[in-house]
Formats: sequence, structure tokens, C-alpha cells
Amino acid sequence: MALTARKSTRLEDPGAEMLARGTELWDRHGRVALGVIAAVVVVAAIAWLAVRSRAAAEEQAAGQLAEANYLYWQGDYARSLDKARQVSQQYPATPSGIDAHRLAGDDAYWTGDFKNALSEYRAYLERQKSGLLADAVRRSVAYALESGKQYVEAATSYEALVGKFDRESSAEFLAAAARCYRAASRPADATKRLQRLLDEFGETSLAAEARIQLAELAAKH
Repeated sequence: MALTARKSTRLEDPGAEMLARGTELWDRHGRVALGVIAAVVVVAAIAWLAVRSRAAAEEQAAGQLAEANYLYWQGDYARSLDKARQVSQQYPATPSGIDAHRLAGDDAYWTGDFKNALSEYRAYLERQKSGLLADAVRRSVAYALESGKQYVEAATSYEALVGKFDRESSAEFLAAAARCYRAASRPADATKRLQRLLDEFGETSLAAEARIQLAELAAKH
């Protein structure tokens, strides 16, 4: 009997096939993947170093600003001003470097240099636009404008602060705005601010004086 010839069949090895496919994929994409991973590691390292650097800079700036604050409260405004400006110039991007502009403004104000006080306050507000401290600096801007006899701009600055603090302060700002308009020979504008004070903040301690000033303005005009 003739033997029936059989076709020989080769058993496939699934593990070998997967390994071959994995090798092929690695050859195609492995280097790209390594490059991406390496880039991520580099970026993370740079970010970490940047954070450490900023923290170190802020620590140094805060220490120097503390010295400037100490000089300020001792009444040594000239030395405090020099120190505060040094901090703002050396560490401009740090929180203490930004706050140094505020302190420099206060130093300049108390030495009668209202122009430089305004410059420092505005430099602070360029970087710090919101918050209670920013509004306090805006109040300082108004004081410096009035002290520098820029009465109309000072009045506008005062009135912009109404509602930012407590009611007593709001009344004070309206009274200050009226005072500035009177100094600028604009009695009608002064009358409007005094009337607003009485209408909106009539229970405050400024109300009685506002009534007296309104009577004076009415008698003159």
C-alpha cells in the first residue's frame, strides 16, 4: 500500500511572533519614545531648579526688605528708601521685590518727594493689581497726588476708593475728594461729593462737617 504523503506543517510560536513585532515597533518608535522621555525629564529638572532659584531669591529679598522696614519704622526714611530700591532692583520678580516699591513709595512720601512716591506706588500697582494691600497703595497714591497739588487727579483717585474699605473710610474719601475740588476751584464738584457723602454715608462721623461745608459753599455761590 502506497504511503500517503503528508504536507509538513510548521507550528507557529506565538511568543516568538510577539517578540518579533515588539522588536519591529521598537526599531520604528523606540528612539522617539526615549527622546520624549528625556525631554520630559529635562523640562521637569529645569522647572525644579527654577522653583528652587525663585525660593532662594525670595528668601534673600525678604531678609533685605525686613531691614528696610526696620529702618522705616525707626524714621530713617532715606536709608530705608535706598535699601527698598536695592531690593526692587535686585529681585524684581519676587513678592518682596514687588512690595519694596510700596515701601519705597512710603519712604519718599514722608521725605516730601511726592513725585517719586507716585512713581514707586505705580510701579507696585503695575505688578499687584488687586487685593486689600493694592487698594491701600491706591489710597497712598491719592494722598501723594493731593500733597503734590494735583487736586483733580487726587479727587478722582479718592472717589474711586469709595466702597473699598469700611463706610467711615468711604465717607472720608468723599470728603477728601470734595476738599480737592475746592482746592482746584471747582465748588460745584465739591458740592456733589459732599451731598453724596450725606446721601450714602449720613450716619458716619464725617456727616456733620459735610453739612457745614455744604452750607459754606451755598453761601458763597
